[in-house]
Amino acid sequence: MTNTPNCFPAGGASAPASRWRRMALRLSALAAVLIAAAYAGTAVMDIAPPSMLFQLALTDPSRHGDLFPAREIAAPAVPRALLAQPESPPATVPWEGGEIAFDRFLELTHTNAFLILRGGKLTYEWYRPGVDPDTPMSSWSMTKSLVSLLVGQAIDHGKLRESDRLVDLLPELATDGDYGKVTVRDLLDMRSGVFLDESYRVYWPFTGATRMYLTRDLPGFAAQHRQMQFTPGSASKYSSLDTQLLGLALARVTGSNLADLMARDIWQPIGAEQPATWSLDRADGTEKAFCCVNATARDFARVGQMLAEQGSVAGKQVVSRAWVARIATPVTGFSDGWGFSAQWWHRRANDGEDYSSMGLYGQYIYVHPGKGVVIVKLSDHGAEDDEYSTYDVFRAIARR
Repeated sequence: MTNTPNCFPAGGASAPASRWRRMALRLSALAAVLIAAAYAGTAVMDIAPPSMLFQLALTDPSRHGDLFPAREIAAPAVPRALLAQPESPPATVPWEGGEIAFDRFLELTHTNAFLILRGGKLTYEWYRPGVDPDTPMSSWSMTKSLVSLLVGQAIDHGKLRESDRLVDLLPELATDGDYGKVTVRDLLDMRSGVFLDESYRVYWPFTGATRMYLTRDLPGFAAQHRQMQFTPGSASKYSSLDTQLLGLALARVTGSNLADLMARDIWQPIGAEQPATWSLDRADGTEKAFCCVNATARDFARVGQMLAEQGSVAGKQVVSRAWVARIATPVTGFSDGWGFSAQWWHRRANDGEDYSSMGLYGQYIYVHPGKGVVIVKLSDHGAEDDEYSTYDVFRAIARR
């Protein structure tokens, strides 16, 4: 009789089951090592830990402000009312060479909030389900345009000049070469030449603008990124680092953090309805000047209305007419065709009909001074998607 091999060793478990257990233990150990390495790596680079990266990946861009430490931008005790004069929105809007239904435009561009002010009156206000007039949302790079307003005020008050060199304002950044030639004007118009890879890769947050977004030490990040790609003033290239440098310089010359400056000099004078917040690199740290003011659509509209009224609110000048003219007149252009001036966007480099603040994922404060129209659109759209077409929708609405 042939002996049958014993498939069950003394322990009672099958050999295949034992092998699977050993493999599972090895995989678990490997995963633990990789997780530990990820946490160690992010700690060494002083950026948000992997758990935070996971949260960011699962959170709508409009809600990223909920995930970072922040400083409050206080609202006034009594807000300035937005008077309503309801009008129907346009039935259709131009889109990609044709016309589409306005409701389809809102849906197609993943809109969270859409407001139209005409002649200072709120003529149209729409929110997607789950969002309302009290919902704060992230501005992303619209914050750059808000920083411009603060810089303009500092210049009007004699605390800054456009000709000031960055290294004179922040001596700790002094170094050899062209970096020492960078001026406030170069930073405002994104002609500094300071190199930063302007890309956002949440799943590889170790370089460029993504790392700046996640760093817990913005002044240290600025000090580590002083490489130049062209002579200051000789070319134009969009760079979030330019705005962060402006923010650092502004805080230094005013002796105030940016959130308090914004509250005192913008938010309260415009009669904001709700307090806002400004995301920080760490608790009680430095404001992310290149992004990350979190506020309601109505209060962003109040900013736009102040500009439509040549920088004034109820007859009181908040931002000087000279600075409004500065941002309303394109002074440079980018290779993709956009015009630009002091952190505000123009449809083309020679087109001063209107202007807009713009932020990643579809954030806009659009101002058409000639028509007295302000439009705010807050979204969770794709990164840098449909910006030309969206701007043309705003212009069509204003012209109608």
